Formats: sequence, structure tokens, C-alpha cells
Amino acid sequence: MLLDNSDDVTPEVSMRICDLIKDQDTYQAELGHTVLEIVQAMVERNIGAVPVIHNGKLVGIFSERDLMKRVVAEGRDPRSTCLAEVMTDNPLTVTMNEDLENCMVLMRRNNFRHLPVCRDGQLIGVVSLRDILLHDLNEKDDEVRMMRAYIQSTPDA
Repeated sequence: MLLDNSDDVTPEVSMRICDLIKDQDTYQAELGHTVLEIVQAMVERNIGAVPVIHNGKLVGIFSERDLMKRVVAEGRDPRSTCLAEVMTDNPLTVTMNEDLENCMVLMRRNNFRHLPVCRDGQLIGVVSLRDILLHDLNEKDDEVRMMRAYIQSTPDA
């Protein structure tokens, strides 16, 4: 969207991840947890992926896809399977300053829906494709409202 300030045209500043996750309380797991413990927490919190931490650093992520592919499809017992055995190691991460558009491109290109946000290996939060799409939808709703107000306020020519 371009804003017209007299003859000066300025592009809209894109939103950064830090704005989207600033109030986020991120649930995280340790390597030693069992799959069952983490899946119960995921169900309780209604989340689709959990970052896995070891010695304060992000070492993996465990998602619904990991559960289906590496636990259920392989016939593993979730009560005795350690998270470290079935998580996705060294997940792709972004920094706090990444813009939402780039995050969406990364998720689409790599076929995942959750992206950890880190600073120096320390987990700051997790952004989901759903978070980004809901934000985008809210922005579009605001745009439509503004356009309708403008159209309704313009006298007929």
C-alpha cells in the first residue's frame, strides 16, 4: 500500500516477527521428555509444534508431523519414546527482525508451519503460519474498512 503525502510516495513498512510474538508465552520441551508428555502438553495448549531446548539452546522442534511420521507410522510407544529420538534436529530459525513476508516464503518453500525465532541460539518464540495468515487477514479487513469509509465519504462527481 502506498501513502500519498502531497507528491511524496512512501512505501508501507512491513511488519517484523518481533511485533507478532512480543506477548507470546512459548511452551518448550527438554530433550529428555517423552513423546506422550509433550503430546499431552500440545493438546492441552492447542499447539502444533514444540521447540526443544538443551542447555538453554534450541536443538530441535517436535511437530504433529513428527508425531505421525516418526512415532505413529513407525509403531513406537509414546510413553517410552524420548523426544530426542523423533524430533526434527536443528530446525531453520529466523531472527526477531525478519519480516512476515520472508517467514511465509520460508515456510512455504520448506513445507512446514512453525518457525522458531531465536537470538544467538536462544529461543525467543515460535511463529506459525496461522499467526501470519491471521495477522494478514486482519490487515486486509482494516484496509477494506478504510476503503469503504473513503468511498462512502466521497461526494458523487
